[in-house]
Order: sequence, then structure tokens, then C-alpha cells
Amino acid sequence: MGGLQGIMQKSHYKGVFFMKILLAIIVTTFLSGCMSDSKQFISTKKNSNTIIGVERVYVSVPKDGVYGHINYGGSGINVSRIVTMAFSKYNGVVESAFRYQSFEDAMQYAKDNKYEYLVFPTILGWEDRATEWSGIPDKVSVKIVIFNVKTEKILSSAIIKGKSGWATFGGDHPQDLLPEPIEKYTDSLFL
Repeated sequence: MGGLQGIMQKSHYKGVFFMKILLAIIVTTFLSGCMSDSKQFISTKKNSNTIIGVERVYVSVPKDGVYGHINYGGSGINVSRIVTMAFSKYNGVVESAFRYQSFEDAMQYAKDNKYEYLVFPTILGWEDRATEWSGIPDKVSVKIVIFNVKTEKILSSAIIKGKSGWATFGGDHPQDLLPEPIEKYTDSLFL
């Protein structure tokens, strides 16, 4: 009987060990799904002319994002910097504004300083949440419109959207959701 009891005890430990491994796999799979971010760009207009690498591009600064009564100060500058970095891969001089400008002011500045393209981003939505505590994800939505400065015609426009995963562990913000889809958008313009 001692032998049978020993075999059953070993079998029990193997079963417990197997269950722990299975539980770890399930938890890891669940958390990886919660931590993943959803990022996308939706091209809304693109002329048949592909944008070629040019010497001078001007990127305006949009108004800061607002959600309810919360104004996310500095979010406009963050968007402009991310867009500027994405365009810098393809262009000689890419300058970003230092503060918000209306479309008219940005276009006039681009004309006065002989830029070829004006990139005009607009923040449509900006929600920076304490996701790790509330379970409510960060969200961002930005519209980017590219103008030929000489003709003032739209060459391309896109909506960039992002939504954070649930288990962000406190480090994510809406601007963290933008670099990847904005880079994909600029890549699509120059290929």
C-alpha cells in the first residue's frame, strides 16, 4: 500500500505543478492582450501624386487636446514633434512651429519662408487616463492634412487613432500611441 500511496502522492504533485504552469500561461496570455495598444491610421484623401522628398517642410502646432474640462497642456507641441520626426526621414529641412498657429497664420509663415509643404495636424480627441487604476484606456485621435504651399491644395490627409491596453502599469500617455501609426502614414506617402 505504501508504494501505491507514494505513486499517488507524486501524481498529485505533478498535477499541481501542471495546473500552476497552465495558470501562468493563461494569466500571461490575458495580460499581454490587455497591455497591447491599438494604433491605426485611416487615409482619408490622397491625390495620385506621391509626395517626393523635398527640401523644406513646415509642421504647425495644433491646439492642445481637451477632454471635458481638462486641458492637456503641451499635447499640441508633442504631436508636432512626433510628426516632425516622422517627416525628417524623408526631407532635408523639416521645421516645427513653437506655438499654436491658425491655418491662415501657418500657411502665411510657410509661404514667407519658402516651404514647399505645410503639414497641419489637428487634435480631435485626447484622453489621458489612469488606466492601471480605472481600467479606462488612454485614447487619441489626430487629423493630419498636408498642403502644397504654392497652390494651397490638399495633397493628403489622414486620421490617426490610438487606444491603450488595459494593463499599462502607469507609463503610457496618448502621445505614446502616435509615433508608430504616424510613421506608417508618412512611409505610405513617400513610397
